[in-house]
Amino acid sequence: MVVCPYCSLENDSDNNIVFRNDFVLYLENENYRGALKHSGVIIPLQHRKTVFELTIEEITATFEMLKIVKLWMDRNVQPDGYNVGWNCEEVGGQTVFHAHMHVIPRFKDEPLAGKGIRSLLKSDKNSR
Repeated sequence: MVVCPYCSLENDSDNNIVFRNDFVLYLENENYRGALKHSGVIIPLQHRKTVFELTIEEITATFEMLKIVKLWMDRNVQPDGYNVGWNCEEVGGQTVFHAHMHVIPRFKDEPLAGKGIRSLLKSDKNSR
């Protein structure tokens, strides 16, 4: 049985829980960021495999948390834009099978500035 890293957050000292409410939390972990500096994820406290399994209360709490995270990032990181999104199931790019919304601040001086989350998907390399 695979242990869900988001169900056992206390086991990883690299996790930084920045905000939390009754249903979700906002987490930053340097090990998961790679080149995506200052990015993090909003995670339901209860294990849900994908966004499609969230309760109405979890969906509401997620988007309330997103507003809090954006205000915090605007003040502390001052990005020029954002990418926000979910990967669902293996074919959709999900690698941790506990629902999580990515919040990624974007900056004008990035090599891929202006490239959105659909950039690779719209490529001719992805034609069926």
